[in-house]
Amino acid sequence: MELRHLRYFDAVAETLNFTRAAERLHVTQSTLSHQIRQLEDELGTPLFDRGGKQVRMTEAGEILRSHMTPALEKIDLGLQALRGPAEAITGSIRLGTTPSFNTRMVPQCVATLLNAYPGIQVSVEELAAGQILKRLHSGHLDIAVAYPPGEGSALWFEPLYKEELRLVVGIRHPLARRRRVRMAELHNVRMVLLPAQFVTRKLLDECFAQAAAKPVVVAQLNSVAPMIELIRQTDLAGIITETAVSQTADLRVIPLEDPTPIRTPGMLWPKGATRSPVLKHFAEIIRRAAGTAA
Repeated sequence: MELRHLRYFDAVAETLNFTRAAERLHVTQSTLSHQIRQLEDELGTPLFDRGGKQVRMTEAGEILRSHMTPALEKIDLGLQALRGPAEAITGSIRLGTTPSFNTRMVPQCVATLLNAYPGIQVSVEELAAGQILKRLHSGHLDIAVAYPPGEGSALWFEPLYKEELRLVVGIRHPLARRRRVRMAELHNVRMVLLPAQFVTRKLLDECFAQAAAKPVVVAQLNSVAPMIELIRQTDLAGIITETAVSQTADLRVIPLEDPTPIRTPGMLWPKGATRSPVLKHFAEIIRRAAGTAA
C-alpha cells in the first residue's frame, strides 16, 4: 500500500464520484479505478459499492477513512510547514454551530486554529439545527458542530461523544442542594429553555412528557450564555449541557434522571465536498476537544 493509493481513496470518498475524483487528481478514470482495485485487493475487502447510479462507501470504507483521515491531515500539514511559515497559510472556514457548543467548545477550537494559523479567517454562525442543515446543503457552510441530520441526508455525520443535559440552578434555588433530580420533580418548576425549534428543546419536551411533568416555561432564549446569566440572577432553572457551563460558586449543575436527557453531538459536512488541509486540521482540533469534553 502506497500513499498514492490513500490519496486516490480519499478523493473518491469525498466526491463519491470516480469522474470528479479523477479530474481532481489529474488522472484518467481508468487509472483511478485500477488504483482503487489494487487497494481493495490488498485489503481483501471492497471499499465502495459501485452498484446502481450512485457510488457509496461500504462499512469497510467508512472504517478505513475514519482512521486514515488524521494521518493524511498530519502529512499535509507537515508538507505545508516545509513550504513556508504558518503565517503564510491563508484561507477561510465557515462553521455552523448550535448555542451550547458556541459557549465554550467552539471558541476554544477556533482559538487553537488561529494560534497555529494566524492567516486563516473563521466565520462562526450560531443557528438552530434545522438552519444549519439548510446552510450546509446550500453551500453557505463548510462544516458544522451539531446533531445527526436524519436518515437519507446528503451530509456526512461523524459522532463525537454522548453528553448528558444537566439541571442548572442558582445557589438559592430549592433544588440547589440535591445530588440528583428526577424529571418528574420539574413539574410546575419555573424554567428558562431554548425555543421549540431547537432539537434540544424537542428532546427535553419528550423527556418531560415521558415523566408526566409540565414545567412553567417563563422565558425562552435562543442562546445558552444569556440563559446561564438569567439563571444566575433569578429563581429560574434551566437544562443545559454541562460542557457549556463554567463551574462557579453561584451556580449548581445537577444530574437528571428518569429519564436522563442525552444527546450525540458530531461534525457535519456535505458529502462530496472538497476539504482543504486546514479544514481537515480544524476537524481534528474539534475531535480532540470533543475527547476532552467526553
